[in-house]
Amino acid sequence: MPSGDPTVLDREMVVQRALREVENRDWDSYFVAGDAWGTATAVRVANARPKQVLGLALGHATLSYERDGQRPAVSNEVTAAMTQLLRSDYDSFVRYGMTQFTQGAFDEETSERIVARFPPMDIASRVWETNIDEDEPIGELLRRVDVPLLLAKHEGCLVFTAEGYEDAIRAFPEAHRTSVGRASSASDEFATALEDFCNRVLSDG
Repeated sequence: MPSGDPTVLDREMVVQRALREVENRDWDSYFVAGDAWGTATAVRVANARPKQVLGLALGHATLSYERDGQRPAVSNEVTAAMTQLLRSDYDSFVRYGMTQFTQGAFDEETSERIVARFPPMDIASRVWETNIDEDEPIGELLRRVDVPLLLAKHEGCLVFTAEGYEDAIRAFPEAHRTSVGRASSASDEFATALEDFCNRVLSDG
């Protein structure tokens, strides 16, 4: 459940905001899409009202945010380095870190605009650390929702591992797949694959 504290941003709060947006638009059915740390949120949104969901698309697809073990889904080294940069030099994290973190998918100006929407540094830091420290049973939630899937891989991603994506497509072999050269949220390739996926699901239905 949401914490009730307006200074705390957790996944459940984002899920509830998404559901309110759906209600405000009076949508009877819709597709859900999420990328990177937003995949867990997207899957939770889909699980909240599965009968209304036509399909689910995940960029940087993975079954969890596990950073340990033989097949981690997320690079512990990279996220630890970014966390250290955030704690020690917030301005550099905003100006340069996010650009490097996404391998240029977001330029410096865009990164600054994104982070400018966040509260002050201490709250932004807690949001970041919540994202990377709180694992999610994404695979289990995907099985519950049981809708057509599009699973996307960001080739050469520094954060989400190839093993994490391989485990996802092994768990859901019937899913539609795509590979893109940039972070999905900034990728024209992913946008095209998402449009094609939606059109195919609608035509099959």
